[in-house]
Amino acid sequence: MTFETKVMGHRGAAKIAPENTLAAISAAAKAGTQWVEIDVTLAADGLVIYHDDTLDRCSNGTGLVKEKTLAELKTLDTGLWFDEAFANERIPTLVEALEHIQELGLSLNLEIKYEQEDVDSIVPAVMVTLAEHWKDKSKLCISSFNEAVLVRVRSLDADLRLGQLYEDIPANWSETLANIQAFSLNCDHSLLKKDTALAIKEAGYLLFCYTANDPELVVDHWSWGMDAVITDDPSIFFNTGIK
Repeated sequence: MTFETKVMGHRGAAKIAPENTLAAISAAAKAGTQWVEIDVTLAADGLVIYHDDTLDRCSNGTGLVKEKTLAELKTLDTGLWFDEAFANERIPTLVEALEHIQELGLSLNLEIKYEQEDVDSIVPAVMVTLAEHWKDKSKLCISSFNEAVLVRVRSLDADLRLGQLYEDIPANWSETLANIQAFSLNCDHSLLKKDTALAIKEAGYLLFCYTANDPELVVDHWSWGMDAVITDDPSIFFNTGIK
C-alpha cells in the first residue's frame, strides 16, 4: 500500500504562516503539498482549529479555548504573534477550514485534540460536520493520540482512514491499531526505532512521522519504510526532490 504523497504540511505550514489558520493552509498549498494536518478542538459552543488548550501562545487572548464561545474567539488576532504580515488572522471554525481545504484541492489529516475520557463531547460533532461539509473520504484521515476517540470514530464510520498518534511507540501498538482498524501509525520521528518501523510496515500499516523540519533528520526513516513526513515547512523537502 502506497500513499499519495511523501510530504504533509503540519498545522498547515507552521513555519511559513501562523499555525492552524487559513493562511497556513494556503501557505502549504502554495509550497506544493497535497496534504495538510490541522487540529480540531472544542470551544464552548462549537469546533475550532487550534492546537493548545489555552489561547496565550498563538493569539492575543488568554484563558481556555473550551471556555470561549465562537463569537469570543473570532475577536482574537491569531496572526500577529507570528508576523505583522498576518495581523487580523482569525481562529477558523472546523467548517471554515474544511471548505478552504477543499477549495484549494487539498487532502486532510484532521487530528482530534481531546485527552479526556468523555469522547462523545467531541467525536459525534466532528463526524456530523464532516458528513455535511467534506466530500471525498479518500482525501481524509482522522488521527488522535486518544485511542478512545478513534474507537468512537470507527464505531460511527467503518470506512474512514484512522491514524493512531504516538510520541514513543508503546509495546502494544499492534493491538491498538488492530482494535481501531487503523490506516496508519503516526509517530515522533526522533523516537522511532528501525525495528519498530519495519514491524509496522510488515503489519501492513502506513507510517507517518512528525515533525521533521530538516530532511537530514529522516534520511534513515525513508529506508525503514516511512510513507510520509509531517513538516512545518513542506518546501524544504520538495527542494530536495522528495514529492
